Amino acid sequence: MPRILVDADACPVKEEIYKVAFRHEAPVTIVSNSPIRVPQHPLIGRVVVSDSFDAADDWIAEQAAGDAVVVTADILLADRCLKAGAKVLGSNGKPFTTSSIGNAIATRAIMADLRADGSAIGGPPPFSKADRSRFLSALDELLVKMKRAG
Repeated sequence: MPRILVDADACPVKEEIYKVAFRHEAPVTIVSNSPIRVPQHPLIGRVVVSDSFDAADDWIAEQAAGDAVVVTADILLADRCLKAGAKVLGSNGKPFTTSSIGNAIATRAIMADLRADGSAIGGPPPFSKADRSRFLSALDELLVKMKRAG
């Protein structure tokens, strides 16, 4: 049975995760540095880690395995989870894969260098209804594939 691990502190699609998880009866673990309200439901668990740097990422990466879907926008966490065998989905519905993660890491490094040099480069585009819809569909499809393969 697939399970879902959520890097929850800045996750904009928690409600969508619950909706899909309930439909597929997939357990969800919400991981954050501070308490986040979650539905009172047997499929939903919450883990509050310390507020130290990368504590949530470290916990998620340690739990990631072939039966897990990790939801995160953190590229370095996505890389760690892919290496552990997990499937990784961005909150915009775009999957991180072993073939795409290298480019994502390189782009992240370039953007960090530009910011460090003081370049005004802006941030990511605002989260949209299309992103939310794409996420719902992608998570549903991923869980269906994992259930069929398992």
